[in-house]
Amino acid sequence: MEKKTFKLYHGGGLMPWGAGCVVKNAKGFVWVSGCEGQDPTVSPTVEGREGFNPKVVEGAAAQTRLALEKMKARLEEMGTSLENMVHMVTYVKGPFPEGTGVVDSPNFRWDVLDDFFKEHCPNFAGDKNPPSWDLVGVVSLAHKDMVFEVGCVAVLPDD
Repeated sequence: MEKKTFKLYHGGGLMPWGAGCVVKNAKGFVWVSGCEGQDPTVSPTVEGREGFNPKVVEGAAAQTRLALEKMKARLEEMGTSLENMVHMVTYVKGPFPEGTGVVDSPNFRWDVLDDFFKEHCPNFAGDKNPPSWDLVGVVSLAHKDMVFEVGCVAVLPDD
């Protein structure tokens, strides 16, 4: 497999997300659905959608960290890793201060994202060569207390 991530520059400065990624001769791809800050030890439902009441960890930083840890674990369970990620999508619940965007929301924790990748996948830390990334601001997620969700696409490595 051959994977090449393209860096993205604006005004001469390296952006903390990639322009895109080209993959040739991949064994396969993995799509990881949305990972969130829901406590994985507590069942979110008694029976049916009417009883959906997950226990969400408190705070944007804790939710972001837990969601990233879940994504890492799912990738590994599916036979790949963070190193093989080619695209990431994050959803951040507002508020968005007037006249600003998602990056100014108190629920967007760039520090947690960057620390996580520095620890688990240094090649993707903000100052390196991260995969392409969509950052989407939303009004709501699956539960009223959820403020962050992440999903991704990765390639399966060669054996």
